[in-house]
Amino acid sequence: MKFIINSQVLLKKLQSLNGVINSSNTLPILDDFLFELEDNSLKITATDLETTMVMTLEPSMADEPGKITIQAKLLLDFLKYLPDAPLTFSIDQNTLAVEILSSEGKYKLSGHNADDYPQIPELTDTTLVELPSVLLAAGITKTVFATGNDELRPVMGGVFFEFTPDYLTFVATDAHKLVRYRRLDAKVETSASFIVPRKPLNVLKNLLSNEDFPVQVEYNVTNASFAFQGVRLYSRLIEGKYPAYEAVIPRDNKNKLYVDRMSFINSVKRLSPFANQSTHQVRLRINGQELLMNAEDIDYSNEGVERLKCTYEGEDMEIGFNSKFLLDMVSNLESEEICFELSGPTRAGIILPVTNENQDENILMLVMPVMLAQN
Repeated sequence: MKFIINSQVLLKKLQSLNGVINSSNTLPILDDFLFELEDNSLKITATDLETTMVMTLEPSMADEPGKITIQAKLLLDFLKYLPDAPLTFSIDQNTLAVEILSSEGKYKLSGHNADDYPQIPELTDTTLVELPSVLLAAGITKTVFATGNDELRPVMGGVFFEFTPDYLTFVATDAHKLVRYRRLDAKVETSASFIVPRKPLNVLKNLLSNEDFPVQVEYNVTNASFAFQGVRLYSRLIEGKYPAYEAVIPRDNKNKLYVDRMSFINSVKRLSPFANQSTHQVRLRINGQELLMNAEDIDYSNEGVERLKCTYEGEDMEIGFNSKFLLDMVSNLESEEICFELSGPTRAGIILPVTNENQDENILMLVMPVMLAQN
């Protein structure tokens, strides 16, 4: 087995694949990349058994088909410091010895038996849809941060994909915050829904560039795959019924606060160091057309207060939110001005963009209030 490939092209691909590999594995073979050479095609695979990614490259020269696994960390640490130049890999399939020849020198390492590597998932009875990469990237980016970590509620550890004949919806929640991102320009004939774990979505998000290209999404009851530009990412789906998210979205929100998004973000960033380090509470006092924001930590006598210009329709109100949640959510909106829809100090607040350049895009963010600390 022998092939020649550019060092920087290989490094870039392996760095993406490395996002799949866990930092600690019970099976040593999972610390490896699987290399498979056939004709003029080099397939490299990484897996953690739940998520599998395969990248296909075309070497500048390929000879003698074969397969082997090579330790990921060793290979990456080596490639980082090589100049942009061709690398020649020569693998002895009998001894599993790997020899790498570069312009800088010659290197030898031991590979492992590829037969011990887990099989790539085979998807059967699947449904196939094609989505634009920019749409999929937006859906993931604007929701994945809101997923939860509660092992007792695993369905919240992923993003809920809901396909209907009218739209495609991405939903994520951790019970404290919720994001619903809907696209009216993505439709399918048959309704379907599934939950994709957070980890493969973060890997996928980093691969979807600003370029627009088609992504083939294939899914059945247990797995989903995303294929594009020589990449295929497989993910085991999270089993279980997703929470009835529409039921928790308050509909009767008579109080509406309009504020400049960047001014609000910067105020929260300045105030959050003064907040209690367990609740991270920032208090919003809305009185007329003035928004008074403050954060305090009574135990350490820390306090910060700021005033912001705003437009407000409704009754005077005082409500507290977790500053980290506010920043996560508002930072993922793009509108210059945002609207808080509030029904009361103990009920969830809705955050919406005031303007939306893409009329096919609909985003709603929900955040639960924090119980107000008594002065």
